[in-house]
Amino acid sequence: MTSDSGHSSPESRGQPGLFGEPGDTPVTPAVADPATGYQPLASRLRPRSLEDYAGQQHILGPGKPLRQAIESRQLHSMILWGPPGVGKTTLARIAASHANAHFLQLSAVLSGVREIRESIAQARQYKVSGRDTVLFVDEVHRFNKSQQDAFLPYVEDGTVIFIGATTENPSFELNNALLSRSRVYKLRGLEPEDLEGVLARGLAALGSALQVDEGCLALIAQQADGDARRALNLLELAADLAEDGRISAQTLEEVLQASLRRFDKGGDLFYDQISALHKAVRGSAPDAALYWFCRMLDGGCDPLYIARRVVRMASEDIGNADPRALALCLDAWQVQERLGSPEGELAIAQAIVYLACAAKSNAVYTAYNAARAEVESGASLEVPIHLRNAPTRLLKEMEHGADYRYAHDEEGGYAAGENYFPEELRDRRYYEPVDRGLESRIREKFKYLRELDNISARQRYGDGK
Repeated sequence: MTSDSGHSSPESRGQPGLFGEPGDTPVTPAVADPATGYQPLASRLRPRSLEDYAGQQHILGPGKPLRQAIESRQLHSMILWGPPGVGKTTLARIAASHANAHFLQLSAVLSGVREIRESIAQARQYKVSGRDTVLFVDEVHRFNKSQQDAFLPYVEDGTVIFIGATTENPSFELNNALLSRSRVYKLRGLEPEDLEGVLARGLAALGSALQVDEGCLALIAQQADGDARRALNLLELAADLAEDGRISAQTLEEVLQASLRRFDKGGDLFYDQISALHKAVRGSAPDAALYWFCRMLDGGCDPLYIARRVVRMASEDIGNADPRALALCLDAWQVQERLGSPEGELAIAQAIVYLACAAKSNAVYTAYNAARAEVESGASLEVPIHLRNAPTRLLKEMEHGADYRYAHDEEGGYAAGENYFPEELRDRRYYEPVDRGLESRIREKFKYLRELDNISARQRYGDGK
């Protein structure tokens, strides 16, 4: 079954704009203007009003503060944070247009302090004539601290309305001074239904003769993974490959065979997904853990990186509740190094499932952090005399090691009441085994040993009397 896009105009059908709700904005012709040359479909269909803008209803729905600010022409400096292809640049242009402000655009990849100064000079000229300037900086996270600081005086005095776009978490990538002068808006990947509307408009723009088999637009929307630009690029490529003016499932197979889900190595998505994997293991959810493992592999993540993180999970979240977990994870890492794919990935999957199913304890992790914090914040306390080594006669004469109790000579192999800390930290405790897995037995043993310590202390106190 096919659908013909040429029987009615997009105006009469009320098709949505590239990033918008159904509207009446005319579709840009598919034929490029000879004066300007080829223009990608996504660029030709860029919406020019909020009515044509798709998605982001959580910040642009009726009554939302950002929509009110744009419609009332009361713009403020802002950071638009979201994945690629969700309309960050488009939203900045629409906001400037609504406010009748001059729009200047910089790319942090290509621009430096000189370009910033030139933009500020232009903004000052417009300010004199009573017109505001929106200075849009794409990929603002790529500017270093000094470059970000260069904006501050002009944001502060109103020379420019600053709008920055970033795919990275602003909390980590932007300095506090710039963040304090801007409001952050989080944009989300577009929903499949939003993308299908975008694709329908793109289909109309490509020409009346083009036909698409049923279900193909939905498949493109799914593969676009929330990215409208990617969806339109895939549609345009499919149209170029279409035989006899028809996009079929076979055509899409050629277009989509190299398509990968969104995965930004070293970016927010990278850390979000490894975080999801770690939390699924900690939460004893093997199925979810496998899903995130496969998502990361599918996106091109190095399996050795995942193997290293899995080893950490074994110590941090399982610990002595099941000491076998650490050895299994190290074995999986070694299999990946020796055999590669797919045997190594299967071994890592086995380790992940084992961790998710194992008894959980963060007692070692907590104890390690507590001991480390004590050392970093405390003084350099001396080793008690009875614990010091005495390899020479002089050190023996200085009583190094005197009164040390050799545990193997004590009843039960335990020197009850002995202190192994610096005297200032006597009786300090970091490690508290949980009542799960092997640690439940360790917990019982410690309970017994501490009772022996208490008996020893009472005896010493009695002798002192």
